[in-house]
Amino acid sequence: MKITYIANVRMPTEKAHGIQIAKMCEAFGNNELKLILPWRFNKIKDNIFNYYGIKENFKIKKIFSLDLIPLNIPKVFFWIQSLTFYISVFFYLLLKKTDIIYSRDSFSLYLLSFFKKNLICEIHTFPNNFFLHKRVFKKVSRIIVITRSLKDSLINKGINKDKILVVPDGVDLEKFDIDISKEEARKKLNLPLNKKIVLYTGHLYKWKGAQVLADAAKLLDNDVLIVFVGGTKEDEEKFKEKNKNLSNILILGHKSYSEMPYYLKSADVLILPNSGKSSISKNWTSPMKMFEYMASKRPIIASNLSSLREILNKDNSILIKSDNSQELADNINLTLKETNFADKISIQAYKDAQNYDWNKRAEKILKFIYYDKKLD
Repeated sequence: MKITYIANVRMPTEKAHGIQIAKMCEAFGNNELKLILPWRFNKIKDNIFNYYGIKENFKIKKIFSLDLIPLNIPKVFFWIQSLTFYISVFFYLLLKKTDIIYSRDSFSLYLLSFFKKNLICEIHTFPNNFFLHKRVFKKVSRIIVITRSLKDSLINKGINKDKILVVPDGVDLEKFDIDISKEEARKKLNLPLNKKIVLYTGHLYKWKGAQVLADAAKLLDNDVLIVFVGGTKEDEEKFKEKNKNLSNILILGHKSYSEMPYYLKSADVLILPNSGKSSISKNWTSPMKMFEYMASKRPIIASNLSSLREILNKDNSILIKSDNSQELADNINLTLKETNFADKISIQAYKDAQNYDWNKRAEKILKFIYYDKKLD
């Protein structure tokens, strides 16, 4: 089976979508897969396979796009880059034979929808201007979504429910279930051995809730260190400036994907503080770090939001009110004291994580694509 995966993104990238795309291409790679990427300027010079630590079991094809984005006029130049890529994709695939054309970018599928029927669209958030995407959602053979809320929203807009599959994001269990103690992980990363470490990984966007965790630092004892791993350089600098007076936080910035399992193993508690003030956070997201947290066998404290509750519950995590630093601090203290309870939810989260392997995700998607030919 031939699969063409279209991704209008800079790859490799320090952003999470790059990991998701790379892992899914690897999981689909048992088939004959080709990843179509735009030509883009990239400060990261490593190749995709080395950067993400994945098997070289698929091919990559870079095609023309006019990349003016580094000139820093984002909206205009973003659309120029995107439009040139869409046109290049259209002409590249017009006469190509492939069993599946798969993409997370509905606009990449728009021109192809006039000539191709074997289109699969994966979406991770509900589009603001739905009317611009409606033709693609109507014409594609299947739609893959990461939360039930996304499926419900599409159905409410008239999209056939039988063509929509809910499949959450996943985790590379082998990479994150590593045999290393907390102390060994800290020595490897030069983290203090005499502190309780509360860890957050990921970007520092407002809807991710990182500032809520930073505010909670003011309410914790000095023997508790909050460590932030991730974020763009620009966001990291702003975050450091905003929190420069806090002595019990450590802001480390972006780290390589291969280091993340060690950071998770170094922690006493892992935090997923998503804000409830944003639709993407409250309804659409299925954070990869949530599954990585679960696989690491460390206790998780997370915002009690419908998107996260599709995976997390009272047996595998501690769910708290979002956007509330006091409640977050109180539950961090409780988790650090109640070690038996922390161990109990950690073990259950680890067991639950076994259901979210990338290969299992790919198998579910492929089975769904070929299950009911009546939809084609």
